[in-house]
Amino acid sequence: MSDPQNTGSEAREMRPTLREALRRARIEAADRTGVVVELRDAEVARLEILNDALDPLFAQVPDKVDLFDRGISQGETPRLWIDVVAHVLMGRDKRIYRFVQDTRFGRIVLAESHDVAAIVDAVTDYVARRLIEREHAMVATPLPVAEPPAPPPVPVTPPRRRGGIGMFVFGFVMGALALFGLALYASLQNF
Repeated sequence: MSDPQNTGSEAREMRPTLREALRRARIEAADRTGVVVELRDAEVARLEILNDALDPLFAQVPDKVDLFDRGISQGETPRLWIDVVAHVLMGRDKRIYRFVQDTRFGRIVLAESHDVAAIVDAVTDYVARRLIEREHAMVATPLPVAEPPAPPPVPVTPPRRRGGIGMFVFGFVMGALALFGLALYASLQNF
């Protein structure tokens, strides 16, 4: 495997780190899985690999920015969430990474690839766009010059209703008189 001419220091530099060895082991384990029960575990393992690959990107995001909440949800369909509306899930063949964003009009695919580096690039572009959107939203617009306040409006009182009860009594009396007159006219007709 190694040349006998390598010195000890060169051999130490060429040794993979534990993190790289774990990554390779996860990839090998994910590639070997063929049983349906293990497919979900393979998806989670692949998403963990991608999550580890995104660590350097999110280490660069300022601490005061709280737009991103990265984590793997292990529901029926495992997902690597980037923020509230964007996540990575595995494609139908369980080997393709699919980076999607939920919008008001449905889900759109931002990137799709077998390669972790391609998805890392797509997530990097997405994070950069979100940071720019945040900056634009945070820019304070100058307030217009304040004019002197207008005088308060004069309260308008509604017109007074005239004779609420008096009008009722007048209408009642007029109706009674009309009925009395009608009855009198009818009785005089019979004579």
